[in-house]
Amino acid sequence: MKPIAGIAAVAGVGVRQHRRGASPLPERGVLVRAIIDACEDAGFDPARIDGFASYGDDRNEPVRLMSDLGTRELTWSSQVFGGGGGGIAGAIGQAVGAIATGQAKAVIVFRALVQDNSGRLSAAVMAHHLNGHMMAAGLVAPAQVCAIRAQRMFEHHGVPKSAVEAFVEAAYYHGARNPEAVAYGKDFDVEAYRSARWISEPFRLLDCSRENDGAGALLIVSAEEARDLRRPPVHILGVAQGAAAGWGDLLENDADDQYASAGFRSVARQLWAQTGLTPADIDVAQVYENFSAQGVASLIDHGFCDYETVGEFCRFENLIAPGGKLPVNTAGGNLAQGFIHGIGMPIEAVRQLRGESANPVPGARTCLLAGGPGAPIVSSAIFGTAETV
Repeated sequence: MKPIAGIAAVAGVGVRQHRRGASPLPERGVLVRAIIDACEDAGFDPARIDGFASYGDDRNEPVRLMSDLGTRELTWSSQVFGGGGGGIAGAIGQAVGAIATGQAKAVIVFRALVQDNSGRLSAAVMAHHLNGHMMAAGLVAPAQVCAIRAQRMFEHHGVPKSAVEAFVEAAYYHGARNPEAVAYGKDFDVEAYRSARWISEPFRLLDCSRENDGAGALLIVSAEEARDLRRPPVHILGVAQGAAAGWGDLLENDADDQYASAGFRSVARQLWAQTGLTPADIDVAQVYENFSAQGVASLIDHGFCDYETVGEFCRFENLIAPGGKLPVNTAGGNLAQGFIHGIGMPIEAVRQLRGESANPVPGARTCLLAGGPGAPIVSSAIFGTAETV
């Protein structure tokens, strides 16, 4: 039984990305442009949009978008709890649920972030990720919390730092070949990576995602309607979100195995059971990496490798398009493509399966999306071509 596959598909995508602090429009204006881009991509009238879903405490209330888009009627609006990027796939799941139950016919999943309007993302995330106990101990930024987990992964579980370095190098390899990426045309310099300034040990500068202004949007409609629109539909095969028992980055669970994880283990089990797929069935992956080690932890949590085999699995040649065992973050990811709280990840998943990626994986039929690791609630999804439904 595949309860989600065949219900809904992504029909169009749109993204507007600018340097942080350099957006030519206010946040809502950039978002409206991205939504219209997604509708034009699909050949779809924006006035027909009747639902919206987002995550990460996005401040753009759907009712305020209606006049700009000409929305005739709003029938669905929702947002995933929590300020982190862990809710990306969850928002997509909400859109599928709205369509499956007849509560909406055309849902936009979006995220917008313009510093002059919403401020720095790191400050907003602190409200969810840090409590008084942590701050009293000197942990005042998400990088520090994730750094502690990364150190445990290295020192206690024996994950080689070479795996993380290969993950970062693959992101920059793809970004250097993507004209839309901040790293476009810039070759990865391993010595510059190793000698860059510390952010929070073991993270140096190039281990960290750095914010961009911008917005992204995905238009999700029924699978039946998507077949009649402009672009090949990309189907949503499965979505899972939640948290394991005892998980929570406010508590820093003491369970030996869980402490170094990205929080996806129970979600991954749900996803594989829901879709009937396994890691071996995934052709390409878009893995949210707020910090580099958390991206590697996501791969472990989803079962692509374990602590013992991650060094062999996460080798540069295995992680790059076109011929790697599992090409990862083929637009450059949050590290090298650009960071609008991760909305570029599902957009690249769609482009990859439509054959439009700057770094195509020939014959790719499935793509995993992993949301922001280590958030209080995390989520993952699997996208597929028409042949997979």
